[in-house]
Amino acid sequence: MFRTRIKFCGIRRAVDAALAVDLGVDALGFVLVPASKRYLDPERAALLRAKLPPLVTSVALFMDADAAFVQRAIELLRPHLLQFHGGETPAFCASFGLPYVKAVAMGGAVDLAREARRHRHASALLLDSHVPGDMGGSGKTFDWARATASRKPLILAGGLTPQNVGRGIRALRPYAVDVSSGIEARPGVKDAQKMRAFVAAVRRADRSTA
Repeated sequence: MFRTRIKFCGIRRAVDAALAVDLGVDALGFVLVPASKRYLDPERAALLRAKLPPLVTSVALFMDADAAFVQRAIELLRPHLLQFHGGETPAFCASFGLPYVKAVAMGGAVDLAREARRHRHASALLLDSHVPGDMGGSGKTFDWARATASRKPLILAGGLTPQNVGRGIRALRPYAVDVSSGIEARPGVKDAQKMRAFVAAVRRADRSTA
């Protein structure tokens, strides 16, 4: 049976990170974008990352940051994976010597096959519902029918909740799903019940598509 990987993004509290680990979540995302409601400065993110056990992927999320900020965050946080949400060029994304994921703004006109070719060195493409220039985490979905087949692993994001993630998995069969607002009590504060329900919904969807 294929297992959809799960990423919880916008982690700001140790208690939320610990529960995510207990639930078997594969990756935790730290938003290093000052304009975001879920912003965590690299020093605080590093403290949370240091408590993660082996085999849990830490992801540092950036949006149009300068190279010096990204490099400093890498040195402090030591993430396993970088995630870029802005207009970063493929060369910029690949310049830090770490695997990266490139977010694709599905809220605007986009050629997914072209993005896959442009970011051929990316580990995956993350499909989010925002328009170009905006942040994700809006709590809104996009039209999943617009997600055409890609040779790149696809991570489904944008407005996912315990109630709709199963439909998203059955529709797209993504490599992974990424959730932030859909498991929150308020921005940056996760809801334990929603976290548990989201993981359970993903597992049910996996069983139903086996």
